[in-house]
Amino acid sequence: MHINIITLGCSKNNVDSEVLAAQFEQRGHQVSHNSSADRGIDMVVINTCAFIQDAKEQSVDEILLQLERKKRGYIKRVYVIGCLAQRYTEDLGESLPEIDGIFPFATVGQLLGENKFDLLQQTDRILSTPSHYAYLKVSEGCDRQCSYCAIPLIRGKQVSKPVEMLVDEATKLAESGVKELMLIAQDLTYYGMDLYQRRDLERLLRKIAQVKGIEWIRLHYAYPINFPYEILDVMNDYPNICRYLDIPLQHVSEEVLKSMGRGGNRDQMYRLVERIRDKVPGIALRTTLISGYPTETREQHKELVKFVKDMRFDRLGFFSYSQEEGTPAYELGDPIKEREKNRRLEELIATQEDIALELNQAKVGSVLKVMVDTEEDGHYIGRTEFDSPDVDDSVIIDGNEKLEIGHFYPVRINKADHFDLYGTKA
Repeated sequence: MHINIITLGCSKNNVDSEVLAAQFEQRGHQVSHNSSADRGIDMVVINTCAFIQDAKEQSVDEILLQLERKKRGYIKRVYVIGCLAQRYTEDLGESLPEIDGIFPFATVGQLLGENKFDLLQQTDRILSTPSHYAYLKVSEGCDRQCSYCAIPLIRGKQVSKPVEMLVDEATKLAESGVKELMLIAQDLTYYGMDLYQRRDLERLLRKIAQVKGIEWIRLHYAYPINFPYEILDVMNDYPNICRYLDIPLQHVSEEVLKSMGRGGNRDQMYRLVERIRDKVPGIALRTTLISGYPTETREQHKELVKFVKDMRFDRLGFFSYSQEEGTPAYELGDPIKEREKNRRLEELIATQEDIALELNQAKVGSVLKVMVDTEEDGHYIGRTEFDSPDVDDSVIIDGNEKLEIGHFYPVRINKADHFDLYGTKA
């Protein structure tokens, strides 16, 4: 069969789809990732997201689109997996009986003709990313109890992948041409606790940093409370570990953080950021913040805006609060009107845009090491070690000189805007 896997949501879903693709191919099938072909596809597998309301709506819209294509005879079967399938198995089956199969995580192996199959405990993959970078999922699930988050309800408690298996996977990826690995997990800094009864990210990093061919290693989704500062020592020890850290802080008000179930206070958040920057000079910090949490007052919103101004984060993402059934915060309701939520969100975004522009303009005239990701419209698009794919800034490189995709080049920065740098090969 020709199978098309459509992946929605986060990079962790991407990895699941890549593992599934490899398993299908090993069984003799032809596999595509996110194909737009109108003909020649026998089966569509939709790997869904259910993290927030917008993601759920996107997943349902994609299912409806593929069911319409099935009705018109373009495809034969439609299967649904992933977080929406896990969270709303019965609802989906009742409302959309045209779906040929809905598989929560425990039964996804049935797509492969197996009763038991664990997506996490595999090392073979067919990449959906460009061939020079890949995501490396080190664990699944989360032991945290953040009041707003449905991930523990969907994915369960944290399960870590053994160090040896991850090193084997990293080695295979490097041998296939991958030069950049992005380590991902719901809680990267808690890696290994379930397997080794200790947090073991430091040992994992040292092992992967020694894999031949891996030139960039990037860390995503570190938890701020009781942050393991020893991983910063590893970052300093190995030049192929990018001076980059994604550490979602979510808020700075002590009262909001307490209600969120995350702990900490404003002083701790300030000290954490300052200490990380002190230990790794020049590090790029990415964080995410939630605006419009049910208990957030206007004063606490102002506190958050001040935090953004003071900390001058290199990269910053914002979420407007999404009320999710089954979470502790659901009982708080959603009292902040949408108009006020949007106003607060827009103020935060505008504040960060000014900071981002200043930080980028400070790079004009410098020469940076850039990995080329793609070629578009007569120019090349790349990234520095301070930028992760899809979520961070790009470097737009003049196309007058031929460059190779997936290679590194020194680029002189000539111009900058809020989100991108512009330059020429030095």
